[in-house]
Amino acid sequence: MKRRIHLFLVLLLIIAAVASFWLMTTDPAAEGEPVVSAPVDESLKSLNKGAAVSAPSDLVNNVSTVRVPEQLPASLAGTSVPDGWARTDRFGNLVPTPHLRQLFEYFLSALGEESLQALVARIEAALSGLEEPARSQALVTLGNYLEYKLAVSELEQSYGEVSGLGAGEMQRRMSEIQALRRTWLDADTAAAFFADDEAVDRFQIEKLRIASDDSLTDEQKAEALRQAESALPEPLRKAREETRRFADYEQVRRELADDPRALDAWRQEAFGEAAADRLARLEEEQKSWDRRWQVYSQERDRLLSSGLAEPERQQALERLRASHFNEAEQVRAEALDSIR
Repeated sequence: MKRRIHLFLVLLLIIAAVASFWLMTTDPAAEGEPVVSAPVDESLKSLNKGAAVSAPSDLVNNVSTVRVPEQLPASLAGTSVPDGWARTDRFGNLVPTPHLRQLFEYFLSALGEESLQALVARIEAALSGLEEPARSQALVTLGNYLEYKLAVSELEQSYGEVSGLGAGEMQRRMSEIQALRRTWLDADTAAAFFADDEAVDRFQIEKLRIASDDSLTDEQKAEALRQAESALPEPLRKAREETRRFADYEQVRRELADDPRALDAWRQEAFGEAAADRLARLEEEQKSWDRRWQVYSQERDRLLSSGLAEPERQQALERLRASHFNEAEQVRAEALDSIR
């Protein structure tokens, strides 16, 4: 309610300013001149955009009251903070991008390991590297995104069961969620954050329509599905193609598990020589990890049940990890131990 009142007052001030300006200028129509909209100076556009920024949500700007641990949550250990999100225009205004949402979700993915307030404080610390007005705009975007997340969670809970829905009901729900996004976020930000998600949603609904259309033959359904997939953004289209290829590969790998030469030949034909060699190396590395993890897990469980005091037990665990894994793998092992 306070936000609506604030926005209403801002609109009144803008209208009053425009009216005052109009009254102080000569009316070109009164002199017989055609009325032509004057070009707006780009710097004024920048100022107007900054002035229209709403106050941040109550969920942000609480850094001073939140204690943030020095170490990242265990699930983020060994990972890198997404980059590419700090984009601004030539006037210093924030340019919303999918990378900005990735930054938000990177930290929010650790909810449960840390409080929401602590994770928001981490995001705010990252945003503090921006100059004004982009920094204030980013904080408003963060607050609105969090409010949207809370609102969409409530909406989805109200839907109840989601399996077995028809295309019409899925379309209705998708339209409601899209409207909710544009309630909390401006059009540019909503498009930047959710364009790919919404393209996938449209594709899934079209898949349901095609599958339930009894007037189509199997061949017609396959062609309709190919056409629907062609409407996806290129990165998503390529990702689906890669997913299909690897799904096929998993099936072949099971079938040729006892024939390494035949499997290698299939890889070479399906992925090309260089990619097939990389894939073979990755599989060997994964097998090596699996074997070492199994041995380590058994030794770890014996260690944890040995009755050692906490400091000695932690030191023994670190020595055990170091005996089985390299430095990067030790981070992975510690993260897996933290969620076991």
